[in-house]
This record gives sequence, structure tokens and C-alpha cells, in this order.
Amino acid sequence: METQDNPQQTSSFKPKIVGFLCNWCSYAGADLAGVSRFQYPPNVRVIRIMCSGRLDPAIVLEMFIQGADGVFIGGCHLGDCHYIKGNYYAEKRYNMTKKLLGKTGLNPDRLYLKWISAAEGQLFADTMRDVTELITDLGPSPIGGDNPNLEILEQLLIIRNAAEDYRLRVLIGKGVSLVDDYNVYNEKLDPDRFDELLDSAIEEEYVRSSILYLTREKPVSVIELAGKIKISPGLVLKHVVTLKDRDLVRMDHIDGDTPYYIRQIHEDQEEPAEGAPEGMVGGD
Repeated sequence: METQDNPQQTSSFKPKIVGFLCNWCSYAGADLAGVSRFQYPPNVRVIRIMCSGRLDPAIVLEMFIQGADGVFIGGCHLGDCHYIKGNYYAEKRYNMTKKLLGKTGLNPDRLYLKWISAAEGQLFADTMRDVTELITDLGPSPIGGDNPNLEILEQLLIIRNAAEDYRLRVLIGKGVSLVDDYNVYNEKLDPDRFDELLDSAIEEEYVRSSILYLTREKPVSVIELAGKIKISPGLVLKHVVTLKDRDLVRMDHIDGDTPYYIRQIHEDQEEPAEGAPEGMVGGD
């Protein structure tokens, strides 16, 4: 999807950037930058996490839904993770999240990853300047402010739900060992083949998440779903059947020869809110 960054930039624009820093390296690098009195912009709101590998893509996407202009992730250099392979998992989650963002109309460059060690205070300061300059050039988030782009907001809600899907979580969780470690047959999965599997899974779960979102309030036909998702009716029907088998959608009624489907709400689930949820959009 073509990106639709906010063109209304002003000289007074001060980007709001959320920064997730691993406790052992990047956060310590930030501390060293402060102790060393290195100057850098104060636009990044820092959140300390124990490991970059524990940062859930859904949380990153939630930051954009809430109106953040950018998100920065800082971790240990590859091979230096306190938890051995945590940053390898972080890299795969980062790549997946960038691919999901590419479907929303929000520029994926608003998500930024950098490896910074505890001894690299100057690199941290330089990176904060680079990130702030990049987001400033991209302008305010189209989700923030008083007139958010509701189309992009809906897409962000859809990909956040896709990122929470069990299938993508397992694929990313197993991705490092599948590529790096030998299995019982003394084989490794080719990295390019893994990327193909991930791209296919992302596309399928994006479509299924779109169907669940579009059928959350009223029954919708396959033809209508195909028009909104912009894929063939045959492919939509294939995913509808899969979701029906999972008891996630049901046929509501038939109008003439056309069946209409609606999202299945179980007793232990809350009814989906109508339209964009209140409080989901960034402010000032």
C-alpha cells in the first residue's frame, strides 16, 4: 500500500517517539550518554525492557495506533545478547512488523532499529539525532492530532490483530532455531525459504484479520469483502471457510443466492466496539 504520511509539517513540529531500550546494552548506552553530557534531542520517550527479544510486535503497533510519530528499538549487538539469542528474535519481529506496516499506508521507516552497546554513549546520542531527524522529515503521524486518517487507523488495528495471531507468533518464535540450528535430520531451513514462508503467512493472516474486522458489526458478503480487501472473491471465500472451520465467523443469512457472514462472538469474548475505539488516537 502506498504510504500516506502527513504532509502538514510546521517548523514547530516536535515528533513524539517511543523508544524501547534493552536493559543491558542500549539503556546503559543511554545512561553513559547522559553521564558523558553528550547532547541529543529529547524527543524519544524511553521505556526500559529486559531484552529487545521480548518486545511484542503488537505493543509496537499499539504505539502507532495511539498516535506516536515513530518507534525506536535499541538492543545489544548481534552475538552479545545477555540472553544469548534475544536480539536475533528481535530482528525477526522487527522485520515482520515492518512488512505489516507496509500494508497500512503508514511509512515503515517510522519504525527504527539500532544495536547499541553499553560502551557506545556517543553512538546512542548520534542515533537519537538520526531518528529525530528522520521522523521530523516524515512529518506528524497521520493517526495523531484532531483529524486522524481513519483508513490508516483501521489498517493498523487489522495488522495488530494479525501480529497477535498464534501462527505468526510460532513462526517467529521458531524462526531463529529453524534457520540456525540443525534438526533431527541434520538439516537447516534456508533463510530465503523462511522469508517466503513468513511472507505467505503474513499475507494470509492479514486477509483473515481484515475479514474479522470487516464482519465485526454487520453481515458482509464475499463480494463486498473482496472489494474492500482488494483481492479475488475466490481467495476471500477460501479464507472465510478457514475462519468458519475455526468457529471465528458464521453465516448470518442468505439474500437471494448470496450468503452473508458475520464474526462469531463467543460468551467469553467482549462485543467489538463500533467504529474506531475511543482513546485509540494520539492527541496534541
